[in-house]
Amino acid sequence: QVQFVESGGGLVQPGGSLRLSCLASGTIGGQYDSIYVMAWYRQAPGKEREYVASITSFGIQDYADSVKGRFTISRDNAKNTVYLQMNSLKPEDTAVYYCYIRSISGMDYWGKGTLVTVSS
Repeated sequence: QVQFVESGGGLVQPGGSLRLSCLASGTIGGQYDSIYVMAWYRQAPGKEREYVASITSFGIQDYADSVKGRFTISRDNAKNTVYLQMNSLKPEDTAVYYCYIRSISGMDYWGKGTLVTVSS
């Protein structure tokens, strides 16, 4: 069983910044398993969930085109924590942001989400 503690969401004005955090704890994957990919997805009202950014255990980052240059993903492997620094926020970034992890064995886990609202 994997537990997530997601934090950092809230209301921010356009052009502002927020930093999301996600701590994963518990038994991840099978025996001798560990986290390989940590990522963020988001789901806006009335839309499907979409990919935002990911980072591997080796530090390789990837971003959706819509957030490149504005968002930065990072992780602390020792703490099983992933961060998402979001700058120059736009109203279209409004969504519930979900933490996602995939273990080396390929098991997937999702957090419950944290709401980000960008509005003046």
